[in-house]
Amino acid sequence: MQQDKTNLQKRIESGKTLVTAEIAPPRSTDGQAVRAVAKRFSGKVHAIGVSDNKDSITMSAVAAASILAAENVEPILHMATRDRNRAALVSDFLGACALGVRNVLCTSGTHQTLLPFRAAKNVFDIDATVLIQTLHDLKKNAKIVGEKNIDGDVSYCLGAVVSPYADPMDLQLPRLAQKIFVGAQFVVTHPVFDLERFNAWWKEVTNRGLHEKAAFIAGIKIFTDAAAAKAFSEKRPLPMVPDAMLARLGLKSGASRGEGIKIALETIEKLSSINGLRGFQVEVDGDADAAIEVLDTLKSKLG
Repeated sequence: MQQDKTNLQKRIESGKTLVTAEIAPPRSTDGQAVRAVAKRFSGKVHAIGVSDNKDSITMSAVAAASILAAENVEPILHMATRDRNRAALVSDFLGACALGVRNVLCTSGTHQTLLPFRAAKNVFDIDATVLIQTLHDLKKNAKIVGEKNIDGDVSYCLGAVVSPYADPMDLQLPRLAQKIFVGAQFVVTHPVFDLERFNAWWKEVTNRGLHEKAAFIAGIKIFTDAAAAKAFSEKRPLPMVPDAMLARLGLKSGASRGEGIKIALETIEKLSSINGLRGFQVEVDGDADAAIEVLDTLKSKLG
């Protein structure tokens, strides 16, 4: 008998608002650190995304996600194609499902030359779109890894990442549509800072009816100091952080954290009025208290 749909799948199908968080596993062997996160965020979000060596080398995302699952917190495992070939990706996916992790966000990953482990050799055997299709089709067609099919009577939920700021927009949107076509049930955006650009992008998304085929979740990143915001802006040209936002964080000496939380809440409020957007993902970057403060304002949306 096939396992029930994941709680995330059920929430998506309900049409209700989705509230998630994204964490980075610890840069250590400390499983208790993951359990502490599970305890703090339990009941405040519908699921917790676990990044895959996003900004530095950390504990395996599969291991961290399985710890969350064991703590009865719904995990979303991030799988980056940057570091593994198709055989390793499928193998990790099968192991994750066996450990109770059945939501997977497929991403290409930030190029390693922009990260501390820049000397590592990248893989990029397949891209995120092919990974989504591969995992979606495993039970009926696993030719991409040399198999007829992969046994397993399990239900799982696949997601994709999108940047509303990547150009040219006319070429990026078909790529997004392809991810949804091959099996993505939810889409998480890169952090939203430039609302004017986001609105222009969202207009094109809705014109194509993509918001009706997958649940779109807006990324929210909280800057707690001006230096971190400036470093983020300089390191990654996309998503774009408006100069006015950087100025707000830098003008109030000693009060950047509060201003960063205020900016995040303002962004959520403005995005809440956008028809068809299904929810928010709050990134937890070292300051869990700031993330909790933002998430507490979303309690009314949990349902």
